Amino acid sequence: MIRIVTLNLWQEQGPWQERIALTGERLAALRPDVVCLQEVRQVEGKIPNQARTLGARLGLEVAYETGQPWGGGDEGLAILSRFPIREHEHVALPTTPRESRRICLGAALETPEGLAWVFTTHLAFRLADGVLREQQVVAVDAFVQERHARGSLASILTGDFNAGADADEIRFLRGLTTLDGRRTYYQDAFALCNPGVAGHTWCRENPYTLALGWLEPDRRLDYILVTPMNRKGAGRIHECRLVCTEPDPSGLRCSDHYGVLAEVSLGPAT
Repeated sequence: MIRIVTLNLWQEQGPWQERIALTGERLAALRPDVVCLQEVRQVEGKIPNQARTLGARLGLEVAYETGQPWGGGDEGLAILSRFPIREHEHVALPTTPRESRRICLGAALETPEGLAWVFTTHLAFRLADGVLREQQVVAVDAFVQERHARGSLASILTGDFNAGADADEIRFLRGLTTLDGRRTYYQDAFALCNPGVAGHTWCRENPYTLALGWLEPDRRLDYILVTPMNRKGAGRIHECRLVCTEPDPSGLRCSDHYGVLAEVSLGPAT
C-alpha cells in the first residue's frame, strides 16, 4: 500500500515562505509515503530548493529535475519518498517556441512490496494548447509504460495536466479515445472513488487563482492515475480525496491549486 499526494506548489508566488511552511504542516498531518510536486522553484542565494525544504521537514528523500530556467534560477518537478529512491529518470515533452519546456519525471522506489515506479508531470497551461497537450500525454504514456513493463507492481502517474476530465488529453489516459494511433488506460483515482463529484483543484473559491484570472475557473486539473488493477488486486485504489484545500486562520493557503491524495495497493492483496 502506498499513500501518495500530488500538489502544484505555485513557485514563489504570493507569501511563498509562509505557504511552504503551511504546506509542510499540512503534508506532515497527512503522513504520505510519497509526495509529487510541480512548479518547484530554486534560485541560488534567494530561494532554497522548495522540494528539498519540504523533504527535510518531512524526512523524505528527494528526486528533483529542472524543467526550465526561470527568474534567475529554475523551475522543475520533484518526487519525495519515504522509501529509498533507487533511480530517477526524466523525458522532455513536445513543446512549441512560445511554450515553456515541459518534462515528465519518474522515480523507482524500493517499497516493502518491491520496486515501484511513480511519475509526475506538468503540461502546457494555455486553454488553446489542447493539441500540444495531446502530444505531451502520448510522450508521457510511452515513458511510463516502458518503465512500468520492467516490474510487476502498479505504477502511478501524477501531476498538473492543465486539462479537465472531459478533454481528449485526459480521455486518452483514461482509455476513452485514441491519440496518434496509440491507446492506453489508467485508472482515474478521484473519479473512481468519488462518482459524480466535480473535484475542482483550480477554483474561484481560492483567491490565489485570481492572479491568472483570465484562465477558465472551476476545473479539475490535478490527477492521480494508476495503471490497471490486475486480478490479484495490484493497483486497487482504496481512497482518493482533495487535500490542502482550507486556509489557515489568517487566510493563508498552500497554493493556487488544491492537492490530491490517494491510497493504492502496489502489489497483490494479502
